[in-house]
Amino acid sequence: MALAGALPEPRSAKLAMLRDPQCGEVIDKGLTLFFPSPESFTGEDYAEVQIHGGRAVAAALMAALTLAGARPAGPGEFTRRAVHNGKMDLAAAEGLADLIDAETEWQRRAALRQAEGVLGREAAIWRDALLRASALLAAEIDFPEEDGVPGNVRPALGGLLAPVLNALKSELASAPAAERLREGVVIVIAGPPNAGKSTLLNRLAKRDAAIVSPIAGTTRDLIEVHFDLRGAPVTLIDTAGLRENADAIERIGIARAEDKAKSADLVLWLSDAADPVAPAVAGAKVWPVFTKSDLVPLVKRPNGGLSISAATGENIDALVEKLASFAASIVSGGFSGLIARQRHRFSCEMAASAMERILANPEGPTELIAEDLRQAIAALKRLTGAIDVEDILEEIFSRFCIGK
Repeated sequence: MALAGALPEPRSAKLAMLRDPQCGEVIDKGLTLFFPSPESFTGEDYAEVQIHGGRAVAAALMAALTLAGARPAGPGEFTRRAVHNGKMDLAAAEGLADLIDAETEWQRRAALRQAEGVLGREAAIWRDALLRASALLAAEIDFPEEDGVPGNVRPALGGLLAPVLNALKSELASAPAAERLREGVVIVIAGPPNAGKSTLLNRLAKRDAAIVSPIAGTTRDLIEVHFDLRGAPVTLIDTAGLRENADAIERIGIARAEDKAKSADLVLWLSDAADPVAPAVAGAKVWPVFTKSDLVPLVKRPNGGLSISAATGENIDALVEKLASFAASIVSGGFSGLIARQRHRFSCEMAASAMERILANPEGPTELIAEDLRQAIAALKRLTGAIDVEDILEEIFSRFCIGK
């Protein structure tokens, strides 16, 4: 090891003087570790140097390593090498990426399950059952007269495929909650100008994320705040006030607000309790919320929604409770299934569709059943990256931090 003079014992930390291999000058004193293949994260010989975190130290070390023939790792390169060398499957690598990005306890817990390979292990069980079914069918085709080979394997096929199909359907049913847990619950605050949207955003975010002003049209673009709502990841979006007589720039903000409301999980429609306005958005679940309730007597407040006051804090806690319950229901309280990404869902849907075709016509042509089995097996292999993954590797690993 050019920097430290010698490699430490495998998997044992050693304190060493780190020197520039060109001139011998000491760069830093740090810990060195060596993980020989195949018992390393990547499956290759792997060395690690732990140094003091100053920029000058890191820069000097990088310069010395470059002169010694090394190069900086690309985004996700170590994990990509681990996948190529069979140390983890693609689904586990995606789980590791999600674990790095996790912002809430529920996200961390779900990502850790993926990173530990739970989806890959389950997919292997499903795939083994399909391979046994495929072997039975091949025996029927190739050796119809041999002793020990049943003349009709179709009942046995059903016994192998039905449990796998039921398991896939169960996972697909929980997929929306798992995907939402990974991506976050989207809540849009919409309503007419000066309804208190930005004030509510700041109150819920517990910081001044948006400018608050009595001037109509202050908010002209989307303002997003990401936060942890009792375990559920939430993206709260403040939008431009919806009104008719807006200028050209404000109309762009209004159009964006309307588009975002259509795709949101929930829209909080804010309007003044003294002058309530009916919701003017469509395509999402809408909760009417009446603001500035401290200025309106209790008997004159509108019905059919929650009256709040950002000034006094009236019913803010009640709104937070409702939002927390709603977000938890969207992500199944954090106890999500195995399918966390659209890619997972597509593969499982393809496998399930192929098995449904087989079970719908178990006495159909042998060649068609064999082809459906092949498609189902291939879909499950794609799930863990066993085949046809080069086109998605760049997309996945480009999102990793540098090196990891």
